[in-house]
Amino acid sequence: MTKLSDFPITKKWPAQNAGIIQLYSLPTPNGVKASIMLEECGLDYEPHLVSFGTDDQMTPEFISLNPNNKIPAMIDPNGPDGTPFGIWESGAILIYLAEKTGKFLSTDAATRYQTLQWLMFQMGGIGPMFGQLGFFHKFAGKDIEDPRPKARYVAEAIRLLKVLDTQLEGQDWIAGDYSIADIAIAPWLRSLYGFYEAGDLVNWDDLKNVPAYLERFLARPAVQVGLTKPPRD
Repeated sequence: MTKLSDFPITKKWPAQNAGIIQLYSLPTPNGVKASIMLEECGLDYEPHLVSFGTDDQMTPEFISLNPNNKIPAMIDPNGPDGTPFGIWESGAILIYLAEKTGKFLSTDAATRYQTLQWLMFQMGGIGPMFGQLGFFHKFAGKDIEDPRPKARYVAEAIRLLKVLDTQLEGQDWIAGDYSIADIAIAPWLRSLYGFYEAGDLVNWDDLKNVPAYLERFLARPAVQVGLTKPPRD
């Protein structure tokens, strides 16, 4: 596709400024990874709300960009070859923006792969496990009488938090310097403690380093803006 208007998604969410990044998202733990990264990098972007309440993510227009019908998704009008480039999956978006801007992902090989392994730790562990815990603790899963599903995810969430707590001993950020690993991990900690109201369940107050780490993250000005993008209706 040679211009932004060639993307079918722009028919449902028209661009006001076709020269800047178009973000299709919702302020969920995965969605805000993209908006926080865009804010941290100082990139101009146009956020479009993909409402789960009206199943926007299931529309043909959205699926034309992300066949997995999950937020966030993004179009960069100035892609790698100078033409518009669509990308989805929050982890892939973080890597793409880091490489585009040269920020929050070291060019030193050892540091780079340390950061990427913690990013994958979030994608494969923290996100799925915390999400399932939230389902069984706060949403429809709480009505399931069998206690084993919830107990399984609570135990795994506690284990993952201990891994993070150990990694943060003696350092402010998960991979040394502030990086895309933090932008991926911290929103899920915020959701676990706040939105899912699972702090007592996972022994949050017993953690030595994780609570202060989350506070440091939430104090960043770019994070505070990114957490509100795109605005909800």
